[in-house]
Amino acid sequence: MRKPIFVLLLGLLAPAMVSAAGSGVPLDSADVDLGNKRSLRNGARLFVNYCMGCHSLAYQRYNRLGRDLGIPDDLVKENLIFTADFSRKPEGEPVKVGSLMTIAMPKDKAKAWFGTPPPDLSVIARSRGADWLYTYLRSFYVDPKRPFGANNTVFKDVGMPNVLWELEGLKAARYEKVKGHDGKEVEKFAGFDQIQPGKLTPVEFDSAVRDLVAFLVYVGEPAKLERYNVGLWVILFLIILFFPAYALKKEYWKDVH
Repeated sequence: MRKPIFVLLLGLLAPAMVSAAGSGVPLDSADVDLGNKRSLRNGARLFVNYCMGCHSLAYQRYNRLGRDLGIPDDLVKENLIFTADFSRKPEGEPVKVGSLMTIAMPKDKAKAWFGTPPPDLSVIARSRGADWLYTYLRSFYVDPKRPFGANNTVFKDVGMPNVLWELEGLKAARYEKVKGHDGKEVEKFAGFDQIQPGKLTPVEFDSAVRDLVAFLVYVGEPAKLERYNVGLWVILFLIILFFPAYALKKEYWKDVH
């Protein structure tokens, strides 16, 4: 019976193992808290302002987001909806609060600009993992050889620009030469050097990225929030039920010797 259990555990851990081993860079713990609605709201704000120009959340609706995160519809319209629906009219129509979180960027133009259309991020946290996203978003550095002037230690030669540079500032990657397994010298990543400060301190930026990742984790499975809330009540119910159930059991079995 141990072999099937081992195989099952290995299958569950495989995505995390692959994402961690893909770049050879140790992943930092995102430590997201889905119970922190303030963090999720800030993550939603960051996503809309810095990510949604290129990336959609095609399986998420604005009003569902507002309901789950405690944001009234009028505030959702005012603070989270900045796009138009170009699929109906050439000039576009205002996006409604019940609309899906899609983007107006045509895929053919996106492919011409970036080499490949930016992916929808609805389930990116489930496919890559929260730790991978957290490390990736904090691992951009200046690279004049790249089309957008930025590279990434977790995803080498990534086609995505460093959209959060204004908050984080600009960094240079530092490499050192070490001997590999075959005795030959290879370059190994040794850290970052700050070359231009951003609007946020390093601690504040890490916190902002954690909020953004937490939001993407929520989007990957919005029902988690409901399960968390229901789960607390279920546990409380079972604790209360235990006492009359135990008393009833003692009553039924008191005459059994």
